[in-house]
Formats: sequence, structure tokens, C-alpha cells
Amino acid sequence: MLTNLKVDPEQLPKRVIVCGDPKRAALIAAKLDNHRSIGENREYHSYAGTWKGTEVAVVSHGVGSPGAAVCFEELAKGGVQVIIRVGTAGSYQKEIEPGSLVISSAVVRQDGLTSQLVPPGFPAVANRRVADALVAAAEANEAGLPVAEGITLTLDVFYSGVLEFPHKLYQKAGVLAVEMENSALFVIAALRGMKAGAILAIDGYADADLLASYNPHTDAMAKAIEAEALIALDALVAVS
Repeated sequence: MLTNLKVDPEQLPKRVIVCGDPKRAALIAAKLDNHRSIGENREYHSYAGTWKGTEVAVVSHGVGSPGAAVCFEELAKGGVQVIIRVGTAGSYQKEIEPGSLVISSAVVRQDGLTSQLVPPGFPAVANRRVADALVAAAEANEAGLPVAEGITLTLDVFYSGVLEFPHKLYQKAGVLAVEMENSALFVIAALRGMKAGAILAIDGYADADLLASYNPHTDAMAKAIEAEALIALDALVAVS
């Protein structure tokens, strides 16, 4: 039994979708044939089923890299081979508008967790087969949403303190968007021999006043989250 996920590894498929919100995990799992709960503990809700004839799982990991890393490590211990994260992010570039999608090819590691796992120069990169599968699935998806691929940023902080966010610096560097878990996924996948990728629905602009304008509950976001889930499932079963 996996300690924190409370999942029997024998019930865990080798291909997994991960997302932060347990409710979103349940919604994605409901798209699967023969879907069923295989574990529930704290923020970690796990489901299994089939997508286009392939056994897959959907697991929630909560908010932030430390808790998510526990999930990713235990999935590795359970024998998982491919992981795709379905998440949300704030845009750094004006042409990447709310309601659009970003496929993360690599991540700037500004989280606190991965610096305790690997040296500063260690890269956080998506597996190329997974990234290519996500691009192909996005191109075939009927929603037709704008999709960008490139570098994203993982940052621990959501609400500001007395220090300024580094948003403008990374915006100038061409980083596409910011979120809170991808670097943990990519680094742990590299260390544990898993293939990993991530697709993100853009829920606003990161350099805006979040308290005044941030709203992840629009119809456009609902459409984007629906689309990214289907894209991720199609990519997950396509990766060789």
C-alpha cells in the first residue's frame, strides 16, 4: 500500500493523469470507461478506468510542490511509467490570453522543493515523447483553442508579501506562464525514470492584481479545462 496515496500498487495503471483539485480529478475520471475509486487520503484522490481501451489513472495532488512531490514519488514507487499534469497557470505574455492552453516543454525552477533534491543547474524538462503527444492531441482536439508550447515557471508563492514577485523578469525572458507544481513533476520524473509532461489552462495574467481581477471560474476557463483534460487523456494513451 502506498503510504500517503492509500493505493494498492496492483490496482494502479502505468499511465496517470495528475491534477491539483480532487474535484477536478473526479470530473476527469468520470470520462473514463469503468471508472472507480482506488484510494482517498487528504488531498490525494485516486481513480482508475480505461480511455480508448487503455488502462489509466487520475490522481489529485493538491496545491504546491511539496505535497505534489509526495504524490509523484509514490506514483513512481507504484510503478507508474507516464504522467501528464493537467493544471492551470497565469500568463506572462499578452498574446497568451485567458482560456488558452500552454504545453510546458521545460520549467524554470523557482520552487523550494527541487533545490533540496538536485543541484541548481539540474534542468526540469518534459519528456519529448510526451510533449509531442500533447501537441499532436491538441492539434486534433475539436475545441480548437489557442495552444502555445514553451518554457513555464514554477513558483511557490501565490499572494504577495513585502518582496516583489519575479514576474516581470521572467516575462522579459520569454517565459510563457507561471504555476506551482511542474518543476517538481519534471525533476522527480527524471530521477525516478518516468516520462512526464504538462498542459496548462490559462486563468489570467500573472502580472495583474490577483486580488482584484483573478477569476478562474469563467465559462472560458471551464471550456479550457475540459479541452486540456481530453487532450491529456489522448496524449497519455498515445505515448510509446
